[in-house]
This record gives sequence, structure tokens and C-alpha cells, in this order.
Amino acid sequence: MAGAKAGLGAYLEQFPQLTVEPKQVIAEGDLVAVHSHHVDTPGERGRAVLDLFRVRDGKIVEHWDAVQDVPEVSANDNTMF
Repeated sequence: MAGAKAGLGAYLEQFPQLTVEPKQVIAEGDLVAVHSHHVDTPGERGRAVLDLFRVRDGKIVEHWDAVQDVPEVSANDNTMF
């Protein structure tokens, strides 16, 4: 846990204007999915992030993620957000 906190702290120092806007949160059983829009600095398109968590006794016990840059133009009418 200390390593994760240190890594996140260093990232926040590098990008102090970071914004994370949750778009959808879905949960069932011990799994939680969070779809969010991450922008490191204002004016960037940012990244679409899907975090998947397994939770037990109120603690995260497993984590997976998928990250994709938000494209300038969508290939179809269904944008990422």
C-alpha cells in the first residue's frame, strides 16, 4: 500500500491539475467497474479509463484497468463519453 501511495503522490506532483471525472459506476457482488475520464492538464482530450475492482471486507483485493487515449475524431456516433 505504501508503494501505491508513493506512486500516486509522485504522479499528482507531476500533474497537479489532474482531473478524474467518473462517468459510470457499476457493481455486482464483489466486483465494481468504474468508467472515467482522466485529463492530466486542462485542454487535453485525456484518456478513457475502465477500472475493475474486486472488494472484500471493504477493501480492494484485486484491481485491473484498461486505458485508451480519447481520439480526436470518433469512428462512429458513439463517443467514449
